Amino acid sequence: MIAELGPLYTLISDGFWHGFIIFLRVGAVVSLMPAFGEAIIPTRIKIIIAISFTLIVAPAISFTSNPNDLGTFVAQALAETFNGLMLGIGLRLFILALQTAGSIAAQSTSLSQILGGAASEPVPAMGYILVFAAFALAVTTGLHVRAAQLMIFSYQMLPIGTFPNAADLSMWGVRQISLAFSLAFTLSAPFVVLSLLYNLALGVINKAMPQLMVAFVGAPLITAGGLFILCIATPVLLQTWLEALNIFILNPFHLRP
Repeated sequence: MIAELGPLYTLISDGFWHGFIIFLRVGAVVSLMPAFGEAIIPTRIKIIIAISFTLIVAPAISFTSNPNDLGTFVAQALAETFNGLMLGIGLRLFILALQTAGSIAAQSTSLSQILGGAASEPVPAMGYILVFAAFALAVTTGLHVRAAQLMIFSYQMLPIGTFPNAADLSMWGVRQISLAFSLAFTLSAPFVVLSLLYNLALGVINKAMPQLMVAFVGAPLITAGGLFILCIATPVLLQTWLEALNIFILNPFHLRP
């Protein structure tokens, strides 16, 4: 009877290893993914989310047998964790782009010190507004579905236990960071233009009327203008951000021009 249970034990062992090796990559992605991997979410909830994604992704991936030696086990575990962190960092860069855009916009419109030191992170109020609005938009438009598709697609480019090529990884990382900063400056462009026009107008007025305290007169104007642009431009900015995020999720390893 014990001999008959041998194949069953092997099947259970291989199934557990398959689920575990998938969980390593999926868990690393979830820990850095927008909305699902935020610091305000309890660790237990993150683990439940990672397990849920694992149950979705594992059936779509070719079955992986249990490695026979410790070296193979460690190598595959490290490769899967690294690959998951790489994809998670790629997704996290989109949140950093929003935070950078909010910081640029707040500095340009004199709204960078609304919260002072009350926030846990040194992000201006505009940054928080954009980030949490982006979370809501991404989740309501199916971020969880696209994230599962991203994880499944990643195994076609990076099979289980495979490390990415160092040169390709370096080029990919530099390109993603460059695109993140480019996206941040694009999103903050309306506020920078407003700040430029404001400072040019103040310079002209100050030249014509040196005795007038133009900074005190113009400060409420730039603040009101910044809030007005935030109200009317936020839907367009978030739509632009969501399109960039969707492009990355559809093909995270494509180096866009």
